[in-house]
Amino acid sequence: MGVLGIIGGSGLYDMDRLSDVRAVDVESPFGAPSDKIVRGRLGDLELAFLPRHGVGHRLSPTGINYRANIDCLKRLGVTDILSLSACGSLQEDMAPGDFVLVDQFIDRSRARPLSFFENGLVAHVSMAEPTCSRLRQKVAVAAKALGIPLHEKGTYLVMEGPQFSTRAESHLYRQWGADLIGMTNMPEARLAREAEICYLTVGMVTDYDCWREGEAHVDVSAVLEILVNNAKTAQKLVADAAPLIMEERSETCEAGCDRALEMAIVTHPDKRDAALMDRLDAVAGRVLGRAAQ
Repeated sequence: MGVLGIIGGSGLYDMDRLSDVRAVDVESPFGAPSDKIVRGRLGDLELAFLPRHGVGHRLSPTGINYRANIDCLKRLGVTDILSLSACGSLQEDMAPGDFVLVDQFIDRSRARPLSFFENGLVAHVSMAEPTCSRLRQKVAVAAKALGIPLHEKGTYLVMEGPQFSTRAESHLYRQWGADLIGMTNMPEARLAREAEICYLTVGMVTDYDCWREGEAHVDVSAVLEILVNNAKTAQKLVADAAPLIMEERSETCEAGCDRALEMAIVTHPDKRDAALMDRLDAVAGRVLGRAAQ
């Protein structure tokens, strides 16, 4: 059936319906993940929760080890990831408290390793559709049933941070057609694709960034208040969406996420770096003939 991975705030696993909860350490050749991964059961379903910034929000967006996070989830058998992410809105109709199922990204991050693959083992995966359409459909059904203010598509611009945008940048991103702005979902989405994991960002709107002339700019205290309310809604959404996602999951993803590496590796077998291949035993073991340790 697979395992559903949840990346987001540390409070997401405080769900009433979650049982057999335990925190586990997972080792990765890419370094330490953000924190221990919390495993639990929702009925017959196995879930794995990873606090993106670490418990207590220790890590900045740039300081997150995205490669270790995705690698560790893959090692735990995670086949599908819901990434819950606080975002600013760049559109009038996406108001604080709304949830957005992201289907596209504009990546403006610039200080993070973007790929598991390096010199000695080169791969080029398609990012034309960076999130899983199957996950979007299932989460949309659950969100609508809960009455969550929902937008079924949206483009998320990833900035480096940790500072918020200048007003000029905010206006520029609106001209580019971006709907949301945040600091964390790239290279997370890229790495999930390389690891052949179905991935979806659920953007939780906290503010209007700073593009609205004559209105107060982003205020951390106001954002935190919205975050608390969004987190409660996110718990309900995860609990209701998980059975739809996992119980109706076929062996292969109809969107092809689990076969992203099929034709992606271009380095000739005779020229592949053996040490790098060993590091990729979980991420790319299926196509490299390596069994994850």
